[in-house]
Amino acid sequence: METRLKLSILADAAKYDASCASSGSRRTNDGTRLGNTNRIGICHSYTPDGRCVSLLKILLTNHCIYDCQYCVNRVTSDTPRARFSIDEVVTLTLEFYRRNYIEGLFLSSGIIQSTDYTMEQMVAVARTLRVDHHYGGYIHLKAAPGASAELLAQAGQFADRLSCNIELPTAADLQRLAPEKTVEAVESTMGIIRDRHLAARTEKQKHVNAPAFAPAGQSTQMIVGATATPDAAILSTSSALYRRHRLRRVYYSAYSPIPHADSRLPSKAPPLIREHRLYQADWLMRFYHFDASELTSDIQPNLDLDIDPKLAWALRRRDWFPVDLNRSGRTRLLRVPGLGVRNVNRIIAIRRHHKIHLDDLPRMRVNLRRVLPFVICDGHNPATLRLDSSDLRQRIVKPARQFELFEAAATAANGEL
Repeated sequence: METRLKLSILADAAKYDASCASSGSRRTNDGTRLGNTNRIGICHSYTPDGRCVSLLKILLTNHCIYDCQYCVNRVTSDTPRARFSIDEVVTLTLEFYRRNYIEGLFLSSGIIQSTDYTMEQMVAVARTLRVDHHYGGYIHLKAAPGASAELLAQAGQFADRLSCNIELPTAADLQRLAPEKTVEAVESTMGIIRDRHLAARTEKQKHVNAPAFAPAGQSTQMIVGATATPDAAILSTSSALYRRHRLRRVYYSAYSPIPHADSRLPSKAPPLIREHRLYQADWLMRFYHFDASELTSDIQPNLDLDIDPKLAWALRRRDWFPVDLNRSGRTRLLRVPGLGVRNVNRIIAIRRHHKIHLDDLPRMRVNLRRVLPFVICDGHNPATLRLDSSDLRQRIVKPARQFELFEAAATAANGEL
């Protein structure tokens, strides 16, 4: 099969893996290497000067010995098959890089022969690029669950980032749809990568020239909507993985129906907004000090699709508000809907010099529609509006005309906006 056709098949097969994370590592070019990697993300990202950067995202092969029912490349699928040789992947990467098509490689693979054999093939690609061709660009390798510690150590030596996909949020889900895979094998692989990464960082602090190990860390991916597992369980699994293995990111991928799918799989894809809400909830856990259990409830184990998780939490916890912008600490301010990390930092900096007044908020480009019902500051007290959770939800979610009416009510209650 000619290379162009292989590329068409294996690039298309790789599109389902969402965990092709941005770099986060640094490999400087001393003039003897080809390319370099900087701390600016390079997967579907934009640099500060507006330049879009991208990866060559392919599978080594879409042949696979596993029969994961949600995967188009499962052994029982009739999808067209192809396989790259090590030299073909190396040549494609170098030629695409020289033509400025890409700035890095994301390489995954179906499992062929065995887990270790597959991992050995992917490591050989990275080793050839780094050692034989002095390639200094970004490399992200997929770590096959259950691969030997020795092969994972080699992978981390040559790759900027490794990712081992958990695939489904619970052990029961995996047993049902992918019985050849286990949570234990995935987490064991994650644990090896974590320990190697931490050891390399410690050694780097002692010796500047100590070799790095997957300097951009590791990530994983979960498929959403292939089973009936609610968002509460998905977020609980993500939180546990962050805590146990210090992952850089958990990626969420809405299930995509495949031809001749098993009857246990849904016939329709879940709404993409569900995937988006999970990313928002994940962000709240990582940067806003939310616990996974706070973002859903026993009554509603799935995230609200109509409003973001932070606003949904605030409407459930009216007893937590209003928050005083002039007195509350950073953690409390971060829980206010409409206030992000940047604006919280600005508020803390400004109030060292003078009290926060209502007039200061528009200057900081704060979303008044979302913030005003939940905060107190000079010139504003939401208690005068007398709005319950249902009324607040309608006013915040409604379009611009409703916002104008809300502004008018706030103006009348406080004397000024």
